[in-house]
Amino acid sequence: MSEKLKIVILYDVWGEEEVEAEPKPKRKTRRKRRAVRREKHDREEIFEALEKLGHEPSYQVLDGTDKTLAALQKCEADLFFNLTESYAGDDTKEMNVAAYLDLLGRTYTGAGPQALYLAQDKSLAKKLFKFHGIQSPYFATCFRGRVDHSQDISFPLIVKPTSEDGSIGIDQNSVVNSVKELMERIHYIQEEFDSPALIEEYIEGREIYAAVLGNEHAEVLPLIELDLSKLPEGMAKVAGTEVKWEKDSEAYKVTKSQPAEDLSEEAIESLSRTALAVYRTLQLRDYGRIDMRLTSKGEVFVIEANPNPWLSSTSEFYMAAKKSGRSYQEMVEQIVHLARKDRRRRDQVRIG
Repeated sequence: MSEKLKIVILYDVWGEEEVEAEPKPKRKTRRKRRAVRREKHDREEIFEALEKLGHEPSYQVLDGTDKTLAALQKCEADLFFNLTESYAGDDTKEMNVAAYLDLLGRTYTGAGPQALYLAQDKSLAKKLFKFHGIQSPYFATCFRGRVDHSQDISFPLIVKPTSEDGSIGIDQNSVVNSVKELMERIHYIQEEFDSPALIEEYIEGREIYAAVLGNEHAEVLPLIELDLSKLPEGMAKVAGTEVKWEKDSEAYKVTKSQPAEDLSEEAIESLSRTALAVYRTLQLRDYGRIDMRLTSKGEVFVIEANPNPWLSSTSEFYMAAKKSGRSYQEMVEQIVHLARKDRRRRDQVRIG
């Protein structure tokens, strides 16, 4: 390491104090669901890695009050490691935190507000994919009886909120096979999340995650697969809340993520090329994860993009980084380097 940096780890804490109850998957409970699963927060591991790298890390929390916004304004650092996922529990305002950092002229890791917005609005993201020739499932969106967009979709379908991540709003009832089931699920999404329903064709295939690291010369790390093959008979093979968050469920116990095996060179190339196209289309920065489905025919369908994904040592992103030969510290240091280098580049463009 050539330079010792003052690095502030920025995070939000909405709902972390209530970690035991399995809440309904509404927007303002996402942090509680994640807190149930985590044994150690990624911010703690990042802090330790930064210390070992010789930097001076510290924490700064956003709790949804003006007081913490004012504290952030006064906080001086060489870099903010941005781990926020919401503001005051509202994850649609995640992009506002990045925008606020931009207004303050701060350098920070990860996606800017534009990328966070584009990735979060799944309907808009899919329209951009179509424009750029990136394949994703056919879809429709509707809210309170108004259809915003519709392709010629056919059953089976999967129904989910348009602006949630972490599998919030997705469970075994999300996959529907009849008009009756479709109407019931749309009603559920609208009532529980006050959100338009995204209705996608369900794609049968392998669940593949591509971690991308970099900016101008972004690199796709070794692919990771969430193995859904051992789900109980009759369960749809989707990464719903049962799989991701409900530790006592059979679905959680029999599924795991691991480096993808038995992929042909052609499949790896197709998945990697698609992931890079999505990363650039949505203007992701520094690091991100692209979730895809690979069919038995070798077709690649993009499910969603995840800016600033979870960076714990047990995360899919670090699984990919580790498979590429990077240690946890090296991964963290590279993200720091990318953020600072990109900020210098953008400053030079503005000056020029």
